[in-house]
Amino acid sequence: MSLEAGQAIELTVTPDRYVTVRYAGASGDFNPIHIDEDFARQVGLPGRIVHGLWTMAQVARAHCDAAGGPEKLKRLSVEFRGMGRLEEEIVVRGTVQAPSGEVSVVHSEAVQGGRRIIRNAVAELAR
Repeated sequence: MSLEAGQAIELTVTPDRYVTVRYAGASGDFNPIHIDEDFARQVGLPGRIVHGLWTMAQVARAHCDAAGGPEKLKRLSVEFRGMGRLEEEIVVRGTVQAPSGEVSVVHSEAVQGGRRIIRNAVAELAR
């Protein structure tokens, strides 16, 4: 699958109420702000929050889906800028830049409830 300059990519995902528990088990990150509602509120959060790396994985997923598979993703960098909340839709949107040689570059962000929780994401995808 070939990505063309100006092409938009998009992925919409809603983290369910158990995603942080599953992700904690898979990643080994058992920080209680992700798995213990009472603890998260005690430290001033609105409730349990989504792991940042889970959100980054959704950004990677959007790029892999658009490019035709995970083997196409050669590099990904992101800036974490906000906390992801459970059971609220996250939209990853990006735009393909002009290709350079064998690589297409995509600039993207992840938005939840009008807040950018990941910004300035840059992916390099094999063409």
